[in-house]
Amino acid sequence: MTHKTKGIVLRSIKYGETSLVVNIYTELFGLQAYMVNGVRSAKKGAAKANLFQVGAMLDLLVYHSDTKPMQRLKEFTWLHLYNNVLSDVIKNSIALYMMELLQKCLKQPEPNTDLYHFCEEALLQLDQSGKTATANFTLFFTLQLPYFFGFRITDNYDETHTVLDLAEGIFVEQPPNHLHFIEGAPAALTSQLLRVMQPYELDQFKLNQQTRRALLLRYLDYYALHIQEFGQLKTIAVLHEVL
Repeated sequence: MTHKTKGIVLRSIKYGETSLVVNIYTELFGLQAYMVNGVRSAKKGAAKANLFQVGAMLDLLVYHSDTKPMQRLKEFTWLHLYNNVLSDVIKNSIALYMMELLQKCLKQPEPNTDLYHFCEEALLQLDQSGKTATANFTLFFTLQLPYFFGFRITDNYDETHTVLDLAEGIFVEQPPNHLHFIEGAPAALTSQLLRVMQPYELDQFKLNQQTRRALLLRYLDYYALHIQEFGQLKTIAVLHEVL
């Protein structure tokens, strides 16, 4: 039985001489793996394979069975043609990071339409964002994504609650008896970033590279505390280089 759904490409791996195995986060079925045959053949050219770049948004007609670990695609076309995400080095590196982070959070295949729409909108906003917002985009996405997995940081920052306890995900009055916390200016900045609801608001944050890098690494520590076997992101080194 075929189903029509939208999907975002998270990972694409060459299989054999002409095929791909593609992980796609779909609106209808959540995370799914698809075998895509023949898209790398000389006859069909590179155009078909280009549709499966990481971060690409596609319209899909899929064969789906809950009992099969690998699904098949019947038809696939562009859902949205980016202006910059797949061609601009900086924006593409950010998109690669976003998709790797999302995949690390997805432990089960069940659908979550709110999460799908958040990721879709984030990619569209990244495509249109200016220089400053783009530079801060990883911080926004990294802080907002946990909301959909039940471990978003609570923004209770005030004059007395000025230390972010990463183990608990809340601001506390005193540093906890462990090393997983943020205090001082970075804690205050984190509270401000948590209040950003739309990516264009990132334009107001004039941060230098060192500040963004330090914050992002601490936010990834937060993920590691709340997601089992989170591990290291392969894209983080490239991201730091281009930013």
